[in-house]
Amino acid sequence: MDKPIEHYQDLRLNELKKALEGNNFGVYIAEDAPRAEKIVLDEIIPQTGAKSICWGGSMTVVASGLYHTLKDSPDFKNIDTYDKTISMEESMERRRQGMMVDLFITGTNAITEAGQLVNLDMLGNRVASLTFGPKHVVVLAGINKIVPDLEDAMFRVKNIAAPINAARLDKKTPCVKTSFCEECKSPDRICNTWTVTEKSFPKERVKIILIKQHLGF
Repeated sequence: MDKPIEHYQDLRLNELKKALEGNNFGVYIAEDAPRAEKIVLDEIIPQTGAKSICWGGSMTVVASGLYHTLKDSPDFKNIDTYDKTISMEESMERRRQGMMVDLFITGTNAITEAGQLVNLDMLGNRVASLTFGPKHVVVLAGINKIVPDLEDAMFRVKNIAAPINAARLDKKTPCVKTSFCEECKSPDRICNTWTVTEKSFPKERVKIILIKQHLGF
């Protein structure tokens, strides 16, 4: 066999796709980040007819190119929560407005092999919009986000995603120094609200693009 790693990934991703579809998610598999962007632009947006978009904090989304492609597009009302030039008050207001858009584009902290999305938020707009509000949600996820079960998902979030994100955001939390969750009470704590999304309701409201690359944290 010439490409055993690719063969292994294909088998695992196809099994996960079946599990997610069994939980009523719409699922796509992309070879890489540019292909994931193309799926959103050429398939999902035309299918949904989306005219307004907003973003959940996600390095995977940025890596896909989607944000830079859509942020200045005249075809969409873009509620830009990634803008670093605005005040905190404006940032929070945009996050509230983002819960009423046609299409919310975000990442996820972990996906279990049983087809569950597991997330932990600081502000909560990302998990709130995933749960309810926007008409459609697209979740982009690299293969590094896949874990066996809920226990592994929570470990991954607390001890991989959270410390790296806290460091990226220059937070003064113990995990930045130790690389592990210390169950801190820091005012900079980014771990505040858990969600486990077991199924999409309505069916395929949440669409997941599984990307055959390591992306994001």
